[in-house]
Amino acid sequence: MRRVTACILTIALASCGGPRSQVHGKRVIVLGVDGMDPNFVERNFDVLPNLRRLRQHGGLNRLATTTPPQSPVAWSTFITGLDPAEHGIFDFVQRDPATLLPLSSMGETLEPAHQLRLGPYVLPLSHAEVRSFRHGTAFWETLSRHGIPVTVLRMPINYPPVPAGQALAGMGTPDLEGTFGTFTYYTDDPSATAGPVSGGRIVPVTAWNHRVVLPIEGPPDSLRNDRAPAHLDLVAEIDPDAPVMRGRVGGQVFILQQGEWSPWIRVYFSFVPHVAGAAGMFRLYAKELHPGIRIYRSPLNADPSDPALPISAPAGFSRKVASRIGPFYTQGIEEDTSAVRAGALDLSDYLEQSRIVSGEHLALLRDSLDHFHDGLLFFYFSEIDQNSHLLWGKHEAELLATYQTVDRAIGEVTARAPDATVIVMSDHGFTAFDYSVNLNTWLLQQGFLQLDAAHNIDWSRTRAYALGLNALYVNLAGREKFGIVQPSEKASLMADLSRKLDATSFVRNVMPVGKTDSRYAPDLIVGYAPGYRASWETGLGEIPDGVIEINTGPWIGDHCIAADAVPGVLMGTLRPAIADPSLKDLPVTIIRLFGLQPDAAMTGRYIYK
Repeated sequence: MRRVTACILTIALASCGGPRSQVHGKRVIVLGVDGMDPNFVERNFDVLPNLRRLRQHGGLNRLATTTPPQSPVAWSTFITGLDPAEHGIFDFVQRDPATLLPLSSMGETLEPAHQLRLGPYVLPLSHAEVRSFRHGTAFWETLSRHGIPVTVLRMPINYPPVPAGQALAGMGTPDLEGTFGTFTYYTDDPSATAGPVSGGRIVPVTAWNHRVVLPIEGPPDSLRNDRAPAHLDLVAEIDPDAPVMRGRVGGQVFILQQGEWSPWIRVYFSFVPHVAGAAGMFRLYAKELHPGIRIYRSPLNADPSDPALPISAPAGFSRKVASRIGPFYTQGIEEDTSAVRAGALDLSDYLEQSRIVSGEHLALLRDSLDHFHDGLLFFYFSEIDQNSHLLWGKHEAELLATYQTVDRAIGEVTARAPDATVIVMSDHGFTAFDYSVNLNTWLLQQGFLQLDAAHNIDWSRTRAYALGLNALYVNLAGREKFGIVQPSEKASLMADLSRKLDATSFVRNVMPVGKTDSRYAPDLIVGYAPGYRASWETGLGEIPDGVIEINTGPWIGDHCIAADAVPGVLMGTLRPAIADPSLKDLPVTIIRLFGLQPDAAMTGRYIYK
């Protein structure tokens, strides 16, 4: 996946002006709960009192999600009111047809257009640009244009934030290394394999006289030709008689006991002394200090009080929030499920980290309510989605505790804003992830994909391939780098693929993407049957042995399957007047709640009477 370069970025994001709305004083609060599942809610209404109360007002409605039901796709539809073929986001991962390499669908950083090269340094003479692949107009831009105050907190796929009202970026915001979250695990275990793992890195360390140096790899130095990363060292002095350490970095000193999470530790990476650098912050978890050393470090987050990335709109908004509630996670997906998959955190460690994240969410929510007077307030909760991936079906009590945390937050919102219209929605539901599907291996067996003598894809004979979690591509001549399928053959090939996939046990449906202007669009979306999902290897276009594998990893729940199997949730203080609401209807509905007309491109329906 292409790394989003974490440079020194200053993007001035000014809020939009416009005539004052005629609906002055109206308050609408939308709570976006990623991954809230309607079946799970129904099973547990007895211990979710605030959701149960909302059911009495507006019922529990299943909210049709997008095809595919992936978070970047679904939230892009919620933001724009457009179908995926229109907003251009189809998967977490997409391929560049010019290179056939995978890259993130959530955006890319473009180098400054004008630069001055001096020896090993590159001095930018203009700003770098962060470009989103998403098309369309965010619904709150329409509200802001008509003078309605808007606050949009942690909206996914909103990096950098749309310059309308006040906003903090959410999912899709990189860490300071330019990735979507790279943890570091320090250990003196001689059996640990040093190097990169999915979502992080393993770093071997050795104690000398009870002193351990923990190297910290910082952001790429955007002023250097080679983009070499900046570095700092954290020195940990471990008590010889007790499991406790004293840490020193950047002039700070802190004490950490075994089994304890640190507060935020702020650091500064200098590129040119007294001229340029980047502020960041991280948390440590002292998993073990005696007899061995096992220390987890979170990804480097941009410091909201001194952001090196465009994480808020306007640019100074994150500083105002941090001055009131202190530092908070700014990286897009805070809960570190990757560290569990890599063995750096066990499930109990992870759940404690998730509780820390939830505490920050609650502080941020309370602060937003303190400053919310009228207009729109949107707030996003990630914890149910992330925890469901690790808890679904096997750790019901722990997952229910996560739902109860969000339920209490919803109750606080309705109690503090009794006059507001409250909408609680989720982008999709959840199901078990029991079996991995190696889709490229199936394509190979069926003759759609061919290998050369070195067991790499032979593009001169390959007619279709998979990359991403639901995407299937035709190797189309004139579009793909080595395309061989003529445009006149495409329809019959897609029909043949669909027919054969529909006949398998692991596929529920296959859907064509339809007409789109996006060069990154796949040709078919594979809707897996419940219990199945594309393998991690398929996501990167790889071809393992065997088509179906039993999932033995810690990631046991998912939603990247057929859309009709994982609907989301719609609840609130108003009762829907239509029986089949969908994500596409919500932005239209929110705009019309303020007495305004949505943009003509938004073809969703008004949900309420």
